[in-house]
Amino acid sequence: MQDSAQENSVKSESLSLRDQKHLWHPLTQHKLYPEMLAIVKAKGAVLYGENGNEYVDGISSWYTCMYGHCNATITSKVAAQMEVLDQVVFSGFTHRPAVELSEALMSILPENQQKLFFSDNGSTATEIGIKMALQYHHNLGNDRNVMLAFEEGFHGDTFGAMSVSGLSVYNGAFEDHFIKVVRIPVPTFSNLKEIREKLKELISEYKIAGFIYEPLVQGAAAMKMHDAHGLNEILKICKENEILTIADEVMTGFGKTGKYFASDYLETKPDIICMSKALTAGLLPMAVTSCSQRVYDAFYADEISKGLFHGHTYTANPLSCTAALAGIELLKSDEMQENIRRISKSHANFHKRIKTHPKVTNARQLGVIYAFDLNVKMERYGNLRNQLFSHFMENGVFLRPLGSTIYILAPYITSNKELQKIYQSIESALEKF
Repeated sequence: MQDSAQENSVKSESLSLRDQKHLWHPLTQHKLYPEMLAIVKAKGAVLYGENGNEYVDGISSWYTCMYGHCNATITSKVAAQMEVLDQVVFSGFTHRPAVELSEALMSILPENQQKLFFSDNGSTATEIGIKMALQYHHNLGNDRNVMLAFEEGFHGDTFGAMSVSGLSVYNGAFEDHFIKVVRIPVPTFSNLKEIREKLKELISEYKIAGFIYEPLVQGAAAMKMHDAHGLNEILKICKENEILTIADEVMTGFGKTGKYFASDYLETKPDIICMSKALTAGLLPMAVTSCSQRVYDAFYADEISKGLFHGHTYTANPLSCTAALAGIELLKSDEMQENIRRISKSHANFHKRIKTHPKVTNARQLGVIYAFDLNVKMERYGNLRNQLFSHFMENGVFLRPLGSTIYILAPYITSNKELQKIYQSIESALEKF
């Protein structure tokens, strides 16, 4: 009876209090920020808190739930698959969801992509892309062991992904253990000539195996956008010098830029593409690293050692594959494509409303991604990012500013009324800060 009473007492506490006893959250200094808001339900573009409040999910829960939370089309198909095949080893076996997903992905990927390698998350997708590039040259007998990346890029939290990332706040404790990486700035109209010259110097000095990049939008670098023409010029130089190109589309993929992939804006297609986040519509974890036939052929050999010996227990999990397949079907639908156009146009109209505001600077948009920098003296507000976050939550909107950068990346099913609520919360922040 005493144990039961203690259990009931624990359960009567809020989830936020119970959370503090055992849980360690990502990107969190718990001594400074001990309390987490408990979310008990999500539907469409709305999160429902344990506190009874509702929040419009203005960032699709880290760019994943692009077709809305608990989308019935997706959940019903995953539930049906759960009754047939839940999990099976993907080494030596295959299954219908994986095969059908491979066919669906090929229908939307750039036409040079041919083979798919499954893993668990965005970091492992890029980790595999890096390993493909390094081992590609190793298998061919090429002495190349250096990676090329952009300044301020972010590609994940595993060691290879950290190595090529350029944001030291995430990686400082580990930098002595990284693979060798050289960096170039992202291209703009004014610096392209200098970047071309620097890139040629780096190629002559280092044995570069691959170039990994976030095409057109650097997410963790506060939605920093760069020039498609300039990126295309860089990719051409890499191709001419047998440097494998790796597009990290973990954030940008699956319609967010207005096309299926940001790489669709570029003339020169990548050798390798990394995918996760919206791949499974926010329902289940999974990632895919795709590559061209040429890359795959370097691993296709009589020697076992030339194979790509990388594997995850839940590789190509049938439930995750089913969620991804359902998401792609929605993405290709006329209704979802119209939603993407509607939100893109709505952002453009919102931009007209705020572009001349004295606190708005460097406003930028690509597809449903909209961002601007808040032009204020940050020292007046202490931790401006946290104050902005609190302001938005108090207004019933979940936005997660990156420093002084405010951005929107809402689900494609977000209603016009919900979009206006997001915009109004931002406009009130412009008056408050």
